[in-house]
Amino acid sequence: MDGMAGMVIYMLIWGVLGLALIALVVVGVVWLVRSMSGTRADAAEQELRRRYAAGQIDAEEFRRRQEELRRP
Repeated sequence: MDGMAGMVIYMLIWGVLGLALIALVVVGVVWLVRSMSGTRADAAEQELRRRYAAGQIDAEEFRRRQEELRRP
């Protein structure tokens, strides 16, 4: 019976490792897609922050434009 118990434990360990690997791949793909799709909005928001910091636009204009950038 000891041989079977050891085999079951190894099967469970490999099953958990397999699921963890699949989850890691899924998380990686989601992160990659999100990071690639948000680059334009990030650059525009950085430019908006730069203009606000330089005093070219006021706080109200900054908030309005920031909301426009974040709309889907």
